[in-house]
Amino acid sequence: MALGPRLDLRQSQSLVMTPQLQQAIKLLALSNLEIETFIGDALDANPLLELGEAAPREADPEAVDPDLRRTSLESSPIDQLIGEGRAEDDRPLDIDTTAIDRDRDTFDADWGGSLGAGGGGEDGPSIDERGAGPLSLSDHLDLQIGPAALDGAQAFVARHIVGLLDEAGYLAVPLRQIAADLGVDEALARRGLDLVQSLDPTGVGARNLGECLALQAREADRYDPCMARLLDNLDLLGRGELARLKRICGVDDEDFAEMMGELRGYDPKPGRRFAASGGEAVTPDILVVQAADGAWQVELNQATLPRLIVNRTYYVEMRGACDDKAARGWLSDKLADANWLVKALDQRARTILKVASELVRQQDGFFREGVSQLRPLTLRAVAEAIEMHESTVSRVTSNKYLTCPRGTFELKYFFTSGVGSTEGEGGASAEAVKAAIKQLIDAEDPKAILSDDTLVDLLKDRGFELARRTVAKYREAIGLGSSVQRRRQKALAAVR
Repeated sequence: MALGPRLDLRQSQSLVMTPQLQQAIKLLALSNLEIETFIGDALDANPLLELGEAAPREADPEAVDPDLRRTSLESSPIDQLIGEGRAEDDRPLDIDTTAIDRDRDTFDADWGGSLGAGGGGEDGPSIDERGAGPLSLSDHLDLQIGPAALDGAQAFVARHIVGLLDEAGYLAVPLRQIAADLGVDEALARRGLDLVQSLDPTGVGARNLGECLALQAREADRYDPCMARLLDNLDLLGRGELARLKRICGVDDEDFAEMMGELRGYDPKPGRRFAASGGEAVTPDILVVQAADGAWQVELNQATLPRLIVNRTYYVEMRGACDDKAARGWLSDKLADANWLVKALDQRARTILKVASELVRQQDGFFREGVSQLRPLTLRAVAEAIEMHESTVSRVTSNKYLTCPRGTFELKYFFTSGVGSTEGEGGASAEAVKAAIKQLIDAEDPKAILSDDTLVDLLKDRGFELARRTVAKYREAIGLGSSVQRRRQKALAAVR
């Protein structure tokens, strides 16, 4: 058979992300304030768009007739002209991108390798912490120096060192230079640094990552020779040479895994929890109010959500004045864009209301009784309940806040992992466990500080089956120190 070129015609089906679908996905992930900025840009670019009066406040989408809340164009004598400008593919947008979801959110690890940053990720600052205007790192340390210093000279050097720390709590200036700048000997400079490194949070004043983790390991009474060798060779860990690292430490696989688990519980940047950005104001996107009959009503915050409409009269006037074919084509494109944007914003509002309503239904105990009744909840559970894709729920809950009688919370707050429960009914929420730990520690006697092992027993009496390591992780996640740190802090408070 002779070889030669030929033309073949083939027909196939494929799933393609249209520009409209891509834009709809982006709109879904934006907060109301970001949507307001987006609409402002759209108004500048499209003469057929204009702002209308604020839409009426809406309750639960399941309780309102969808036809009454539809913002698409109603019938009118000029709808035939309007229809001429609609794009051929102007169909309902499907946000459930099961097969084409390739833009999942990622985050940059603080350590860029095998180690996880303690105190990060899902356990971020709460709304109360964001709005309370926390102390800066230097102010927090300065309050501790006076009672802890042995003499005025040590306190003087320690305060100077605190002023040299970066946002992560590290000291980048050599001790020799500090001593020369202050006109003191290096021994006094060393005493000042020792004082800073003894303060809360543990790890501040370290000159490198290894020293920061070593300070935290000593605080946790885990700084043995094997841990010391591990911290001295963190560069091997970053390169993934785990076999070599295990030989250097002289441990087997089980002990090495336990050491790695311990390291993941430490905070590589202890000063970041005092960053100034914690005091930013939060504008809620969703309002949750209780009706007279006790039911919850879920509404969008219309104060931050402008209503966009299409000026049909202006379109008809411009179309009648257009004799040029290119101008008519441009006007038709603008009308199609305007129609699509109004519909996309309407679909976004419906989706947010649907997800928020399901969240309120699933976490009804939290809204009525508080964090102790917060249930374990996953994106998948909500997605299955409302028959949407998991990625859609993830986008809806990103960068959006809900306000209710108990305060303002990020939607992600209501998705918590489950921990062991003695009742065996699906476990308890991690946030509920944190609340119980905080309650126990707040009520502890200064003369009888509760250890992590004691907390394990007390939590078991409350129905929580937790390991000591898990209790320590949750305690650190809510900013509470170890028993040694709390004993020191309460002793200082008693002296004052």
